[in-house]
Amino acid sequence: MTLPSTPPVHAHGPGTPLVLLHAFPFSARMWAAQLDRLSGPAGEVARVFTPDQRGFGSAPLGDDEPSLDIVADDVARLLDGAGVERAVVGGLSMGGYVAMAFARRHPDRLCGLLLADTKAAPDTEPARTNRERIARAVLARDSVQLLAEEKTAETLLGPAAGPELLAEVRGMVAEAAPGAVAWAQRAMAARGDSLEVLAGLEVPAAVIVGEADTVTPLAEARMMAEAMADAELTVIPAVGHLSSLEAPETFDAAVRALLRRVRD
Repeated sequence: MTLPSTPPVHAHGPGTPLVLLHAFPFSARMWAAQLDRLSGPAGEVARVFTPDQRGFGSAPLGDDEPSLDIVADDVARLLDGAGVERAVVGGLSMGGYVAMAFARRHPDRLCGLLLADTKAAPDTEPARTNRERIARAVLARDSVQLLAEEKTAETLLGPAAGPELLAEVRGMVAEAAPGAVAWAQRAMAARGDSLEVLAGLEVPAAVIVGEADTVTPLAEARMMAEAMADAELTVIPAVGHLSSLEAPETFDAAVRALLRRVRD
C-alpha cells in the first residue's frame, strides 16, 4: 500500500462528523486508506476530519508546554471552525489518548467515541522514564534516527505485516520532526488515568485492537470497553498496533458500525 504525501480531508457532505486522530509519530497521512471508504461518494456517510496534531505533518508545534489537553482543545477549535457542534471523535494510540482528553474536556461535543490500539491507564514510571530518554536524545541529535535504530516500525506492526507496509511505516516515522517527537513523548508521559472519564460517558463507543498488539494489548482494550456503558469491542486477528493500516477493511467496518449506532 502506497500512501499519498498529503491526504485529502473529506469534510463535506451531510454525513456524521468524524474526527480521526493519528498515532505517534505519524501524521494524518496514516488515515489515507480510511477517507474514501468512510465518507461515502458524496460525504453522505461521514464528514471526515483528519487533522495533523501539533508538530506533525503540516501542523505547527507552537510554544505551549507539552500536554494532550492542548491537543484536545485544538480539536475543539477545528470543530468550531467547521461549524460542527458534535462529532464522533476517535484515534489510534496517541490519537486515542487525545480522544480521551477531548472526552474529559469537551464531553458535550461528543456523539460517539472511537478508541483503537490505545489505553486509558497512565504510563508506568519506567515508561515515563523511557519517553524522557527518547525526548532528550532526539533533541540532542536534532534527528529522529533513534526511532529507526530502536526499530519503532517493527514494534508497531504485527508479525503478518508485509515488507511494503513495513517500508511505508518506516518512511512515515522518518518524516517526524525531532521537536514534535520530544513534545509528544512528554505530553503522553504527563497524561493521567482516563477510566473514570470513560465510565461517565453515555455515547456509543467502539474499541478496536489488534490481537497481536504488544504496545497496548487486548487486556487494555477490554478494560476500556468494560468501563463504558455502550461500547463494542472489535479484536482483529493477527494484527499489531497499527490496525487501521494492517487491516483497513476490518477496521473500517467497525467504524461504520459505530456510525450507524450514532445515527440510530
